[in-house]
Amino acid sequence: MSTVIEVHHLHKRYGDKVAVDDVSFTVEQGEIFGILGPNGAGKTTTVECVEGLRTPDGGAVSVLGLDPLRDRAELTRRVGVQLQAGLLPDNLRVGEALELYASFYPRPADWRALLHDLGLPAKSRYAALSGGQKQRLSIALALIGDPDIAVLDELTTGLDPQARRDTWALIEGVRARGVTIVLVTHFMEEAERLCDRVALIDAGRVVVVDTPAGLADRAQIEQRLQFRPSRELDVALLADLPGVTGVTRRGELIVVTGDDTVVGAVMAVLARNQITAERLRVEQGGLEAAFVQLTRKDLP
Repeated sequence: MSTVIEVHHLHKRYGDKVAVDDVSFTVEQGEIFGILGPNGAGKTTTVECVEGLRTPDGGAVSVLGLDPLRDRAELTRRVGVQLQAGLLPDNLRVGEALELYASFYPRPADWRALLHDLGLPAKSRYAALSGGQKQRLSIALALIGDPDIAVLDELTTGLDPQARRDTWALIEGVRARGVTIVLVTHFMEEAERLCDRVALIDAGRVVVVDTPAGLADRAQIEQRLQFRPSRELDVALLADLPGVTGVTRRGELIVVTGDDTVVGAVMAVLARNQITAERLRVEQGGLEAAFVQLTRKDLP
């Protein structure tokens, strides 16, 4: 894989407010790269500098070997952008919007094929579209120029859970077409589902860049196993196991915490003692738990 985006020591402020403070990362060709963090962390400002929509106060940005400011016209032809907030005229029909946007590019994608692939109604007016359809249209408009890179900002904000998952499936299909995707989000589940790597940004700074699984490993998140034993169990048998950090009782339930070996170890003890784990529940720290651990704050 080759590097298609390079950001080095990026700085951007608005008056006295520092929005981006020494941000650096790279994006490889063909990956889904997440820029992850809470609202106000500097995510959108960062990608707007990458897109050439903002002028950085310091640092360097290269996209496909181009300078986003100096080579803006060429960059616009090769990078598709779905903005955090975008509106079209209420009476504009879906097919008209796609045909219009296709006319902006010398070698556009087939807008009729995009219409079909994304399940969009060509004759429907923008005002009549559901939230999920508007998001699919925004994806189509970002792809109409047949870009090498698509930047998608807060793609599923405001969507219901089913529409969100449908949109995730669409993004996976876009990547399968060979498009590199930069996904800006504050949804942990979204990043965990889609991203190959993520840059965790907080207060304008990159906390860490890693895979979602790598972030959880860095944070050393504990596993928690909760169950009701089918008969009396001496909890000392569990407390003495390697990797177990705690055993507590909650009424008839037993809760065991520990490292990534705890589930197998506990189940082996139960099997030896012919005890069944009823109402079994295993909780494993994911990206949200890693964020809290690495930044010491909860996401909104």
